Amino acid sequence: MRFGSCRKFSCPRNCLHKTDLRRATRWIWLLLLTGCSPQQTDVVQFDPSHYPTRLSAWGILAVRHDTLRLGRNVLPYDLNTPLFTDYAHKLRTVWLPPGTTAEYHPRDSFQFPVGSVLSKTFYYPLAMSTGNTPGQDPVLLRNEDYSHDLNGSMLNLNRVHLVETRLLIKQSTGWDALPYVWDAQQQDAILEIAGDLKQIRLLDPEVNTVQPLNYIIPTRDECAGCHASDHTSGKLLPIGPKARHLNKVYRHYAEGSAPQLTRWVEHGFLDNLPEQSAVPAAMLWQPNAFDHLQQRSRAYLDINCGHCHNARGAADTSGLFLDAGEQDPRRLGLCKPPVAAGKGSGNRRYSLVPGHPEQSILSFRMASTDPGEMMPELGRTSVHQAGLALIRTWIQKMPGNCD
Repeated sequence: MRFGSCRKFSCPRNCLHKTDLRRATRWIWLLLLTGCSPQQTDVVQFDPSHYPTRLSAWGILAVRHDTLRLGRNVLPYDLNTPLFTDYAHKLRTVWLPPGTTAEYHPRDSFQFPVGSVLSKTFYYPLAMSTGNTPGQDPVLLRNEDYSHDLNGSMLNLNRVHLVETRLLIKQSTGWDALPYVWDAQQQDAILEIAGDLKQIRLLDPEVNTVQPLNYIIPTRDECAGCHASDHTSGKLLPIGPKARHLNKVYRHYAEGSAPQLTRWVEHGFLDNLPEQSAVPAAMLWQPNAFDHLQQRSRAYLDINCGHCHNARGAADTSGLFLDAGEQDPRRLGLCKPPVAAGKGSGNRRYSLVPGHPEQSILSFRMASTDPGEMMPELGRTSVHQAGLALIRTWIQKMPGNCD
C-alpha cells in the first residue's frame, strides 16, 4: 500500500502462472511507477560476508514520502541520559528475530539472541529560519530538545537532516558494527567501512551564529573504541540497552506513551523482567535542574565515560572508574592522582578536587578539544557545554579537600 491515495495492491488469482505473466508484470510496473510500497518492510538478516551496501536492504529503516519510517516489528527506544555526540539527535531502534527474546540483566547489557539488530541514526534539526534551499548544504540547528522530532516513531525529513546510521548486528561470533552514511538526497545510507568526515554548518541559537563542525563518522574498527567495554575479551557489546538506561516512559510510540521495558515484554523482545521496584533507573541528567546533583552527574559520567572507565574496560589501567556500579570515592577520582602525568593532566594533581573544578583533571579534559587532552577522546569534536557545567557544579558542591 502506498501512503496517501494509493490503493492496496492484490495480485489477481494465479497471476504468477505463465499465461498471466504479462498481467503480473504490468501490475509490478504500475506499483513502481506510482510509488506504491509497503508501509513497513520486513527486516532481512545477512551473513557477515554479505553485508549490503545500502541501509535500506536491511529493512530496519526506509524513506517513504519525506519521512524516515521503521520496518516491521522494529521498536524505537530511548535512554534516560544519552551519550553526547556533537549535539546530534538520535533515533534508536531494536529488532529481534521472530520467536526470540533478550534476557534481562540488572546491571550489564541485556543478552540478545543471534540475529538481533540495533540501530542508531544520527541527525540534526534543520534551522528553518535560515531559508535552507535544495542543492545547498543545509544549516542545522544546535539544540538538545528531542521532544518534537518524532511523530509516531517517524522522522519528518522536511524538518531534520540525516547524517549517519550505525548498526550493531549480533552474529554467532558476537556483535559486529557497521557505519552507514546518508546520501545528499536523504534517500538511503551507504556502507562506509572506512568511516567519513562531514563538514556541517551548525546554528548556535544562543548567539545566533553559524559555526562549522567537522562531524567524524567512525570506521568499523573504531567502533570498538567504545563498544569493547570488556577489554579482556575485546568483544563488542551494546552500551545503551541496559536496564538503568531503558527504564523510562517512551513518548513516541505510534500508539502513544508507554513504559519502555513493559513494551519490550509485550512485544516479545524481553524475558525475565522483574517487578518495577526492582529495576534500576538512571537519573535524567536535565541540565537546567539543580536537584539530585550527585545522581545526575553520576548518570552523565556513566553513559559518557563508564564504558571505558570501568574495572574491565579499555581505561582500566587508569584506576579511574566512572561506571554506575563504582562506589569507592578514590576510584571515582576524589583526590586521586593520575597514573601517568603528562599533557592529559593539564598540570593538575588530582582527578577531582572538592570545591575546585578549575583544579580537577576530569573537568579540564571535558573542556578540551585537543586530541591529546580531551575526554571522551572519541565521538566528539566539540565541548558539551551543558554537560561540562553539570560536572563543574557537582565538583564545586563537593565537601572536603585534598590537603
